[in-house]
Amino acid sequence: MKHPNIFRNFAPVLVRGGLKKCRNESERLAENRFTNIIMYAIVEINGQQFKVEQGMKLYVHHIKDVEAGKTVEFDKVLLVDKEGAVTVGAPTVEGAKVVVEVVNPLVKGDKVIVFKMKRRKDYRKKNGHRAQFTQVEVKQVIA
Repeated sequence: MKHPNIFRNFAPVLVRGGLKKCRNESERLAENRFTNIIMYAIVEINGQQFKVEQGMKLYVHHIKDVEAGKTVEFDKVLLVDKEGAVTVGAPTVEGAKVVVEVVNPLVKGDKVIVFKMKRRKDYRKKNGHRAQFTQVEVKQVIA
């Protein structure tokens, strides 16, 4: 027996996480989150890759010798999407950079406990650490 097509009166919409069915055009436009994104880039900061948009705040690995309110530029831009025109670098996009402003130069992450134990051997080691981050806000993406 075939499954009934419960979505026959709905129009498919591509949203993050796959296709979604919407009843009418206004609902489709409200659900389509890609229409609001004008430009984004994938940039490498301290060995990690981030998808950044203008105005976005994010936590990156600690950047040494920066002060709150100062701007920092990152030129390791791997991909740029400008209104649907995708530019992929090999390995980086030439002339592209991301300008960020430091909001908080040192933010400590949650405490991580590392506990090692071997049963019946009287062996227990307890260590822990807190990762250090820098909070930045993306001012502009230049491509």
